[in-house]
Amino acid sequence: MLQQVMTAPGKIAFQEVPMPEVMEGQVLVRIRDIGICGSDIHVYHGEHPFTSYPVTQGHEVSGEISAIGQKVTGLQVGQKVTIEPQIYCGHCHPCRHGKYNLCEELKVMGFQDTGMASEYFAVDASKVTPIPEEMSFEEGAMIEPLAVAVHGVKQVGDVAGMNIAVIGAGPIGNLVAQAAKGMGAAKVMVTDVSSLRLEKAKECGIDVCVNTREKDFGEALLEAFGPDKADVIYDCAGNNITMGQAIQHARKGSTIVLVAVFAGMAEIDLAVANDHELDIKSTMMYRHEDYLDGIALVKEGKVHLKPLVSKVFAFQDYLEAYQYIDSNRETTMKVIIKVQ
Repeated sequence: MLQQVMTAPGKIAFQEVPMPEVMEGQVLVRIRDIGICGSDIHVYHGEHPFTSYPVTQGHEVSGEISAIGQKVTGLQVGQKVTIEPQIYCGHCHPCRHGKYNLCEELKVMGFQDTGMASEYFAVDASKVTPIPEEMSFEEGAMIEPLAVAVHGVKQVGDVAGMNIAVIGAGPIGNLVAQAAKGMGAAKVMVTDVSSLRLEKAKECGIDVCVNTREKDFGEALLEAFGPDKADVIYDCAGNNITMGQAIQHARKGSTIVLVAVFAGMAEIDLAVANDHELDIKSTMMYRHEDYLDGIALVKEGKVHLKPLVSKVFAFQDYLEAYQYIDSNRETTMKVIIKVQ
């Protein structure tokens, strides 16, 4: 079979490798679609601190089961699935307490372990999650980032009836806004400096979409929610400006959730955070229940994934896909690799 390998930053090769052997407890998945995310782009530019080369990428995927190993139950050949890419020890304190997304020895396929950018992939059945038959493979490849968003929204518990502000309308910000609304938030505002991304948010049904090049974030909060402002602010941009906006304008005693990953050391006003008794939370990846909840939101029509697809590339045009993203940063949401 054919397998993608990033041999060095900016360099991608394809190699013929043997078809994986399906071991006991595993399934063989015929990979259909792969999504490219911001972390993949960091690897492409040699800027990911926890990835070395060569590496086979691919952690946002969809496919169909082509073979089932012994002692696997509840799955069948031909079933549409997505794959959870976390590899965890199962023994450390977080793992023992159900928080395996925080495993002390966590590895992620496509970064610290072999990813799924190949025609077939053998994986433990426990990491395979069925998707509805009516869901497209493109949508299936976006369940992983949706799970990130769902897990992030849940960091404050039940958001039903809350007023929510989301800073950053890229793929994750868009999905956080959609997930929050789908999980019962009363009103959701999303901000960005890209008109295209804000138009996508409107297309996905977000209540208020504000360009902060044109309107101050604090003004936007007051206009959208009144003097009580937002109950929760999710920072999905992850820089000193956006976190500064959140801390400066958050209602006293409210919550800020950092969803994005900061590129460097943060410089934020903790004095104001302290004085306003702000609850600053963070979020890391997801767990299986977040996949299930994300799939349910799509199935119920509460989250829309198709509008996020900017362009689709063939498997052997992987490098061209990265070049396209680099040339269209402001207008690109989600790029999909069509394997077969």
